[in-house]
Amino acid sequence: MLRYLKLGLLAATAGAFALAAPVDPAKAQSGEPIKIGLSMSLTGPLSPNGKQALLGLQIWEEEVNAKGGLLGRPVKLIYYDDQSQSAPVPGIYTKLLDVDKVDLILGPYATVPAAAAMPVAIQKNKMMIILFGLGVNTEFKYDKFFAMIPSGPDPKPSFTVGFFATAMQQNPKPQTVAFVAADQEFSKNACDGAKENAKKHGLRTVYDRAYPPNTTDFTPVVRAIAASNPDIVAVCSYPLDSVGVVKAVNEINFKPKMIGGAMVGLQATGIKQQLGHLLNGWTNYETWVPDKKMMYEGTEAFFKKYQSKAQGAGVDPLGYYLGGWGYAYAQVLEQAVKETKSLKDADLAAYIHKASFKTIHGTIEFGANGEWKKSGMLQVQYHNIKQGAGLETWRGMDYQTVLTPAELKTGNLIYPFEKAR
Repeated sequence: MLRYLKLGLLAATAGAFALAAPVDPAKAQSGEPIKIGLSMSLTGPLSPNGKQALLGLQIWEEEVNAKGGLLGRPVKLIYYDDQSQSAPVPGIYTKLLDVDKVDLILGPYATVPAAAAMPVAIQKNKMMIILFGLGVNTEFKYDKFFAMIPSGPDPKPSFTVGFFATAMQQNPKPQTVAFVAADQEFSKNACDGAKENAKKHGLRTVYDRAYPPNTTDFTPVVRAIAASNPDIVAVCSYPLDSVGVVKAVNEINFKPKMIGGAMVGLQATGIKQQLGHLLNGWTNYETWVPDKKMMYEGTEAFFKKYQSKAQGAGVDPLGYYLGGWGYAYAQVLEQAVKETKSLKDADLAAYIHKASFKTIHGTIEFGANGEWKKSGMLQVQYHNIKQGAGLETWRGMDYQTVLTPAELKTGNLIYPFEKAR
């Protein structure tokens, strides 16, 4: 009898210790994982950006699961390569929802793939947060759409508002403008916005052309622009085009007073490395720079972790353009799920419309059209880049000046363009 009493006391004591011991959050998860589906540009011209966005997402997945998952369940990303194109996207999202049976979807990166995903999301009545698509919901007006891009409530002009505002602060003010854009959705949207901005400032258009998406030689394009003798040039381009335009401008020694605006690709570390000193004088949009004013809770910790993983993952070594945003758009989804305690798309969309979200890129609120309530777009100028500049150059702020918005400004424009070359 005494033996059984002692065994009972030992068992009770062991149970008490077990209850008091800390619980591993990862082991506390139970049930099937919450499956989150998306497409991402992992090959093709958008892949340098898409790959860093995916690494940001994977870091989020790893951290969420280490903290216990969502709703007591682990999360699992299921993703497919959209090849930087629109054509595969509808099939990918149909497969994610009908075959993989994902619980939630995140949208693709970039305007063209994101626009292609919209009909499927609408048909299936799914909430979708896209990454860096410009004006995607302008025509759809879908109430469960959200865009993780700091373009604000009027997205099309946002990429070049700062470009034109800065130009018109110069003395003498520019009088004429040239527009050149890729004949694709993002570039056309951005160029439409640039024209709105130019019209507000009374600038006279002397050149306005779109080039085919398969253009590889930009020397004739730049020569045609130069022949119109514009004071400033607004370029709205995709990554490979941006490289081609920068090289052609330097090759023919074109000297407008200001050039740049809405050029995708110049934000990527690999492209900065490729172009190096050829970037001197160019003014272009950025969405985040490593200035102390743009460091929020978790920002430095995220980039430290990203950069420690980047080489092994074969992605952009810094991740400043899309790595952080890939993490941040998942943070929005995470908060919505936690606060609503739901995976229902209608509940999540209703919450996102009314809430504010703390992310590694600041506090974000969404408006009625799913765009940010307030624009956070930057215009910067690149300068003082030496030939052979290495990775440490791009890690900091010495080679770039934030021109707009005023509250984040770090210096003044070097004008005209020639003085910074």
